[in-house]
Amino acid sequence: MSVDDWVERLGGPDGPGRYRRYALVNTAYFALFEVALWTLWVVRTDAGASTLASVAVLGAAHAVTQVPLSRAALRHYLGAGPRPDRLVALYTTLTVAMAALGCVLLGTGRIDDGDLEPYLFWLLMLYAGPSALALPRRAGATLVAVVSVSIAGGSVAAGLAGTRLALVVGAAVFMAPIMAVAFRATGWGVRLVEELAAARQTQARLAVAEERLRFGRDLHDVLGRNLAVVALKSELAAQLARRGRPEAVDQILEVQVIAQESQREIRSVVRGYRTADLHTELAGARSVLEAAGIACRIEYGPAARLPDAVQAALGWVVREATTNVLRHAQDASCCTMSLRTAGPAAALLVMRNDGASDAPPGAGTGLTGLKERLTALSGTLTTERHPGGIFRLAAHIPWEEGE
Repeated sequence: MSVDDWVERLGGPDGPGRYRRYALVNTAYFALFEVALWTLWVVRTDAGASTLASVAVLGAAHAVTQVPLSRAALRHYLGAGPRPDRLVALYTTLTVAMAALGCVLLGTGRIDDGDLEPYLFWLLMLYAGPSALALPRRAGATLVAVVSVSIAGGSVAAGLAGTRLALVVGAAVFMAPIMAVAFRATGWGVRLVEELAAARQTQARLAVAEERLRFGRDLHDVLGRNLAVVALKSELAAQLARRGRPEAVDQILEVQVIAQESQREIRSVVRGYRTADLHTELAGARSVLEAAGIACRIEYGPAARLPDAVQAALGWVVREATTNVLRHAQDASCCTMSLRTAGPAAALLVMRNDGASDAPPGAGTGLTGLKERLTALSGTLTTERHPGGIFRLAAHIPWEEGE
């Protein structure tokens, strides 16, 4: 089994949960490190049995309290639990009690300077981290500062002096703040990893939602015009059939062809490969509008020179605009489409038709979908209504030379 397999077995599946568990395991190792330090101090110190027993009991209690405090502090820092005020109070009490015991032992001559120096140095190093993580930043800094100054002052009162006092004061001034910052940095790192994981999940959900919107937009653009034509030709076939005209069969056959073409286009949308061809859409628009009795004039001189992406976007504009004429301009008699260049690197497609209703447009998604398509190309879509039932739609798309 590889090292990675062992890491995954011990830490669980990869992700923010594993990183949090590693942080908690590190705090447990820190407690074991404290036990080892106090054990070393008891073994190497030449003092009475009662003195060593007192230090051993307090040191064990201090180390044992550190584990649940560190876990509760991390949970609170991540917003997953209450603030462990009682554990902080207990941990602070044990720290002060151990510091007072060491100073009393030195003052009464039961230990010497060489024993008190590492004793207080380790205590300052071990205390600051969990307490700073458990409390708000300002409150934690204040508590660590007060305890550190008190321990340094106690060492002075106990008679510690010279280099050994300088080391204890240095621990109070430098080591305790460093450990406090290190613990808070660990909590910040865990929170950052979890926030990044949550952001990744949100991004994935947004990508799925955007793809659904894209699919719905494409489906609307593909089927909108075809269904309008089917409705138109079906109505015409019904009228011809009531009159006993044989042309009704031709209209029904055309409906069948359109339905089959729609099936092919839907399959293309599902596969994600379909694009709207501008020339095909312009020719189809002319055919459909003239079949509906609407005179159509098209000017598309620069179409062949446009980049593929611009042609595809304008193809969708032609399709949706034609659908809108068939659906919403019941009395339309003429329609013009004009494609020209606007400046050295921009295309402008303008479509005008009469017979537009004076009522405000409905809550359809066609024009919204077109605006989304054009926005992706830094383009714009504008619509205007003029007196006399004239409706004007303009699509403007810039492009960079060489596309």
